[in-house]
Amino acid sequence: MKIGVVFPQTEFNGDPAAILDYAQTAEALGYTHILAYDHVLGVNPPDPAAWRGPYTYKDPFYEPFVLFSYMTAVTQSIEFITGILILPQRETALVAKQSATLDVLSNGRFRLGVGIGWNEGEYVALNQNFHTRGKRIEEQIVVLRLLWTQELVTYDGRWHHIPDAGLNPMPVQRPIPIWLGGHADAVLRRVARMGDGWLPNYRTVDKAQPSLDKLEAYLAEYGRSRADIGLEFRLHYKNSDPAQWGPIIQAWQAAGATHMSLNTMGCGFTTPTEHIEAIRYFAEQMMA
Repeated sequence: MKIGVVFPQTEFNGDPAAILDYAQTAEALGYTHILAYDHVLGVNPPDPAAWRGPYTYKDPFYEPFVLFSYMTAVTQSIEFITGILILPQRETALVAKQSATLDVLSNGRFRLGVGIGWNEGEYVALNQNFHTRGKRIEEQIVVLRLLWTQELVTYDGRWHHIPDAGLNPMPVQRPIPIWLGGHADAVLRRVARMGDGWLPNYRTVDKAQPSLDKLEAYLAEYGRSRADIGLEFRLHYKNSDPAQWGPIIQAWQAAGATHMSLNTMGCGFTTPTEHIEAIRYFAEQMMA
């Protein structure tokens, strides 16, 4: 199982040297990948007390393609994944271009994790339709793979019209793996039908099991199996107790997890150094 880290950007300052140190330390410690969340804009809730979203305009988010391009330049082998990029609020051909460029610059070290998101205000500000995002993402995935694998593409769909055009340079990976996040029944069907992997948000296998069972049934329905897709869970560092980490990891491995990301957010850390020391402690305790 590959073990990576979640870049704790909402709790990181804007110091480029600290970001460099984080990426290089993660690579030196043996982590296989860095995962980053995505939000283009944060909203100002009209009633903060009633706000149910996890983030607002006060939470910083780096643009993931720019962030990973910076990290790529200061690392050699560690991989990168968006977890997740809110695909339907972005122009598909531009995402294809950004992904292909990052894949070339990193020499094939990129996975594209995508999802439909929850923040309607962000969609409005980016001039995209929040209510068609589920159907649109499916067409986007088709178009992305065409652009990554064919020198010239002609496509005429509901949301995309490409008149005999293509990307140059093409990505190293043809196609770049596309992983999907989310738990809704429609998402699980989407993963089973067209995903290379699933990024669940469940903390334990017990909570994830009903969705895992559904996913397995849907995979069979589409002529696929669990061996055809990856599964990446996130382990929360918060309890910082190796005795508790072990059973959680073992249960996920038994359930077929291929990847794991260590999340150090929400632990009360106030400096990048604390996050770096946390991933160092985990590596010493669990990866030696």
